[in-house]
Order: sequence, then structure tokens, then C-alpha cells
Amino acid sequence: MTSIDPPSSTDPTPDRPSAGVPEMRRFFPQLEGMRAIAAIGVLTTHVAFQTRTVELPVLGPLLGRLDLAVALFFGLSGFLLWRPWVAAAHRAAPTPRVRRYLLHRVVRIWPAYVVVVFVVLTLLPDAKGADLTVWLANLTLTQVFVPLSLTAGLTQMWSLSVEVAFYSLLPVIGLAMLRLRAGGSGTGRVGWRIPALLGLGVLSLGWAWLAIALPTAAGVEPKNWVFGHLPWFLAGLVLAEMVGAIEYETHRPVARWLRVTAGIGARRWVMAGLLVVAYVLACTPLAGPTGLGDLAPWQFAVKMVLGAVCGFAVLAPLVLSAGPYRVLCSRVMLALGRWSYGIFIWHLAVLAAVFGLFGIVPFNGDFVLVWAITLALTIGVSAASYAFVEEPARRRLRTWETARANRRRAHPDSSPATADQTVDDTAINAGS
Repeated sequence: MTSIDPPSSTDPTPDRPSAGVPEMRRFFPQLEGMRAIAAIGVLTTHVAFQTRTVELPVLGPLLGRLDLAVALFFGLSGFLLWRPWVAAAHRAAPTPRVRRYLLHRVVRIWPAYVVVVFVVLTLLPDAKGADLTVWLANLTLTQVFVPLSLTAGLTQMWSLSVEVAFYSLLPVIGLAMLRLRAGGSGTGRVGWRIPALLGLGVLSLGWAWLAIALPTAAGVEPKNWVFGHLPWFLAGLVLAEMVGAIEYETHRPVARWLRVTAGIGARRWVMAGLLVVAYVLACTPLAGPTGLGDLAPWQFAVKMVLGAVCGFAVLAPLVLSAGPYRVLCSRVMLALGRWSYGIFIWHLAVLAAVFGLFGIVPFNGDFVLVWAITLALTIGVSAASYAFVEEPARRRLRTWETARANRRRAHPDSSPATADQTVDDTAINAGS
């Protein structure tokens, strides 16, 4: 795959940052801590389901709807991965290079994930004996397209499959919006970017009705394809656009409506109230049943909207206000944030092992005990996964890229250098 070519001569200098524009911020430590909370939320809702705690009145729906932590993960990915495109729209950075971006996504996701798949499909009793289709679907993260390929210990990977599909879709959205960018002077068309993303989100809500009409094989749920979950990602994209407009306001004037909206988003108590209202509504039949129940198209659409609102309400104060974020930026939370991907991909396998190792009967209560043991063991496994698989893989990639850049500098005529837009891989996690 070649890198993105610049647009035509009507936009003559798209890859040249404007003079005096501040550099894009690449790391938000508070988001690292929030990612840890999202991962633990996913773990908690699965423990609640497998101990039948979701059947309790009041508490059950609240725990069961923690599956909206997936919306938070998707929003986080959308925000962080869209930041380079926002910088390019304001001419503060080159247009992102797709090949490099996809390479980083592969190295970020697959090494540790492949280890989990092999361990689960070879050692977990309920998953052993899987056929070739199940193996291939799980190794390639195409489970949402292959019938009956979600298996014990790996059922949570449906959302990672959606996330990977979003990784592929993001450059397409970015390329489609290249024309909506700052001009040589004035604001250009950059002010239309947020309305365009909101319009895309509204259109994607119709996927719930379109999905049921698709001629898919039995066992495939097309509502769980990336098009249905776009609102959760778009909440992060819209937030990235808001933050970018504020960051580059010394160079581009910020529209009054956007400044007011960003000011509201920065108010923690306002966003906390919005989060509570949206989450409580999501716990009602408006967003469908928690757990494995079927959702009517309108319930699915409502859940997508409420999930997007929840994700935005959580993330907005973290990136629009000045802080402080003492808890989220503490050493413990930053460590858990680094291990959060491992917590997500390992926790169901660990949960299955907890029931057998400790003689606890599944779907028979003991929520607090099962949760505490599962969390402790999952954190340990995740720390090991990060130390021995995730970080070494990324370190190898950085070493390879550095050597490649050095070779280019040493032989500029044979291999011209290209400006690559970096993204903060330490602050980006795959979904949940």
C-alpha cells in the first residue's frame, strides 16, 4: 500500500504545516487511567453476567449495562486516532501516512492477541477442539462476519473485531474529508468537519434497520458490524475536532457555537450529570435488555446514541479542562492503563479458569469473590503480557523504523524520505 497522495492543485500545499501553528499534543495521561477503568468495567459486567448478578433488581441492570464501557473504548480510539487528521485539517501537520498507520495498528493489536487465541483454543476445556473456521476467524479478527465463530474465553473479541474494522475505515473517512480543511488564509471549510461527522453518525443509526434486511448466514449479527457502532467512534472524532479547534485558535478563529460547546464539555459536573442521565436511560428497556437478549432496531439505535453520549460525557472534561487528574494520573492508574489491553483480551479466559480452580459454580452467585479473584489474576497476566509480548513487539517496530530512517538519511537519493504523521501508540488501546 502506498502512502496517501496529496490532493489536486486546487489545494496546493496540503502537507505543509502552517508557520506558527502549535504542535499536536500526543499524550494524555488522564486517558490512560480512564482506559483502565473502562477495561475493569468490561471485566465487571462479564463477572456479573456469569454469576447471575445481572438478574438482581436495580443493581443487575446497572452492572449489566457496563457493556457501555465498550463505547468508551471506541470513543477513546476515535479521539486519539483522529487527532493527526485534525492537525492536518488545520495545516499543523502533514497528511497522515496510511501504510505507517496500519503497520502500527497491526503491531499494537495482534502479537498479544494471537497468544491469547492460541492459549484459549488449545488449553481452555470449553474451547478445545475448535475447527479450522473458528481458528481462522479468531486469528484474523473476522468473528463478526463468520457464523458461530465466537467461542468460550474469546466472546468479548467481537468488539475488537469491530475496532479493527474501524481502523480500516478511518483513513477512508479522513480522505473523504480532506477538502474540509483550513485554507491558506481564514478558516476555509474546516468549520464543516464537525457537522459532517454528526451527519455521518445520524446516517449510521439507520444501519439497525438495514442490517435485519441483509441476506446473512444464520449465526451472523450484522448489527454488530462497524457501521452500526459508528456513533460510539464518532463521539471521539467530534471531540478530537473540538480539541483541535481550541488548540489551533491562535491560528484559526474558533466559531462561537464551538467555543460555547467546548466550554460546556469542560464542566465536570455538567458532564457528570449528563453521564448519569444517559446511563440510567440505557439501563431501561429503551436501550434493550442487558446480557444476551435481542434488541429491536429502534432499541439498538437508542443504545448507540446513549452510548455515544456516555462516552462523550466521560471524555470531554478530561481533554477540554485543565485538570488536575490526580487519581487518573497516579502511578497505579497509569500502570493499569498500560495493561488495559491485556485486561480486556485475557479476562474471560481467566474468569473461566477461576470457576474451575476455586471450585466456584458458574451462574450461582459469589459476585464479589469471583470479581476480586478474576481482577487480581487478570492484572498479573496482563502485566506479563505487556512486558513480554506487547512492549517488545512495539520496541522492535521502533527499532526497525529508526534504522530505516537512518538508511534514508544516509542514502537520500535512493530512498527519499517522506513525512510520517506519528500517533501516540502508548495512549491508544484497542476496543473492548
